[in-house]
Amino acid sequence: MAENINITLGQPQLKKQDLTNLDVSKLTPLTEEVISRQATINIGTIGHVAHGKSTVVKAISGVQTVRFKNELERNITIKLGYANAKIYKCDSDKCPRPGCYRSARSSKEDDFPCDRPGCAGRFRLLRHVSFVDCPGHDILMATMLNGAAVMDAALLLIAGNESCPQPQTSEHLAAIEIMKLNHIIILQNKIDLVKESQAKEQYEQILKFVQGTVAENAPVIPISAQLKYSIDVTCEYIVKKIPVPLRDFTSDPRLIGKNKFYPLSSKMFPFF
Repeated sequence: MAENINITLGQPQLKKQDLTNLDVSKLTPLTEEVISRQATINIGTIGHVAHGKSTVVKAISGVQTVRFKNELERNITIKLGYANAKIYKCDSDKCPRPGCYRSARSSKEDDFPCDRPGCAGRFRLLRHVSFVDCPGHDILMATMLNGAAVMDAALLLIAGNESCPQPQTSEHLAAIEIMKLNHIIILQNKIDLVKESQAKEQYEQILKFVQGTVAENAPVIPISAQLKYSIDVTCEYIVKKIPVPLRDFTSDPRLIGKNKFYPLSSKMFPFF
């Protein structure tokens, strides 16, 4: 037992971390031993209430971020939700995109056989992402701002069956602009509920809405989070369009103390 005291023993399907041979100066956010067990990039989901933020997180990660009783009763996100997901790509050149990209839960092994008929490749782990699922309700804007503080990038959800922009679509975009968040992917969700002409019309609304903002050059991906349509495309864009942030593994750890306070009485709003 003493021999294994510095070696991770839990979840044997993941890469082992041996502290006896650890050289922190060589660690990066993409080191296999790191991303096997730890998410190294934070991506927030932002946008108007009921535009599919929690649904897209579940489609990618398999994790339901709406967990509390009052959230389930109202079917809205009230507190910040968190979910980790791994993103893979098949290592065979014959495996066509975007199907060569795949996502899974954080506990999934780091490589596994490709299930496409005739493909002899294997899915290899490329990213380990932590999603910060933000509430879209207007009275929960302070909660969204707390989430924005830890984001490295954002997925801006815009429902295809509503005009663009909606109130919190504008407010959330303004918030991440203030936070100087430059890496954004726009997801035009719920396209399964509209005709092609309506989707194209709203696409033009989206382009006009983001003109002159930090999201002006952001890609717009039509998806259906409920049907998991184009989730593989979303994974591909996360890998290709969102750079992995620098992480300092050599500095001393710090414990930050913080007093918990509530500027507004919980009796003022029934959502809390």
